[in-house]
Amino acid sequence: MSALEFLLAGTLAAALPLLLAALGEMVVEKTGLLNLGLEGMMALGAAIAFICVYHSGSHSFGFLAASLAGATLAMLFAFLVIFLKANEVASGLAVGVLGLGLSALFGKNYESLTISGLSEFGLPAFSKIPVIGPALFTQDIVVWLAITGTMVLWYILNKTKLGLIIAAVGENVEAARAIGYPVGGIRCAAVAFGGGMCGLAGAYASTVYTPLWADGMIAGRGWIALALVVFGTWQTGRVAFGAVLFGVLSLGELTAQAIGVAIPSQVLSSLPYFVTILMLVAISRHRRHSS
Repeated sequence: MSALEFLLAGTLAAALPLLLAALGEMVVEKTGLLNLGLEGMMALGAAIAFICVYHSGSHSFGFLAASLAGATLAMLFAFLVIFLKANEVASGLAVGVLGLGLSALFGKNYESLTISGLSEFGLPAFSKIPVIGPALFTQDIVVWLAITGTMVLWYILNKTKLGLIIAAVGENVEAARAIGYPVGGIRCAAVAFGGGMCGLAGAYASTVYTPLWADGMIAGRGWIALALVVFGTWQTGRVAFGAVLFGVLSLGELTAQAIGVAIPSQVLSSLPYFVTILMLVAISRHRRHSS
């Protein structure tokens, strides 16, 4: 397999945990909240999914359990922020640390154990394209479901009444409440959705992308996903593009080694954050000039 084929084959799989977590957080932020606990929810989802798949052999069960675990942890954040009016930054960080601690606790006896991943299949028409076809269009079922789900989420947020209600709650809470929208319920549902998506992201990382459990395996992906939301300016398509871009960057070290380019691993691992900073600067300059 050439370096290009390796990069194409791994990009979507590397991008998927980032995409799922970022889309979930995007919905949360569209309602006017900020949950900084993505890393912990992803880690808990990864641990729960691995344990469930290890004992049951069912990836579906593992993904469902991870989603529920992430949503449950997210509801703790919702309870603190929405009902107890706690500081959302401190609450998000606390939930994140709790998730990391729980994942280490639950996964302690499963360190370095492995499970079988998911088989891949290609799209009949596209997988036969020379070079890029077998690499880019041959993926596991979760990748194809995630791509479909991204398009569905875009449609919901941009073309339906539910999307308008979510936007209304985020833009002006008091106006939404005066109209009669259940602001608290909408925000709770959004937070639960975001937590569930983080759980799914962690599940994919531990049961498909690298089908093993190791403490700390999320390795900052939650923070990258959080940055992706800003990177994508809270737009579904841009967030998806950013996830793919960061997926490419995350494979940069292995690709560079494959083609014989000697670049320090620390430089390559910092690329996603460096690109995020550049994009934030560009967005800020654009907004300043527009105003």
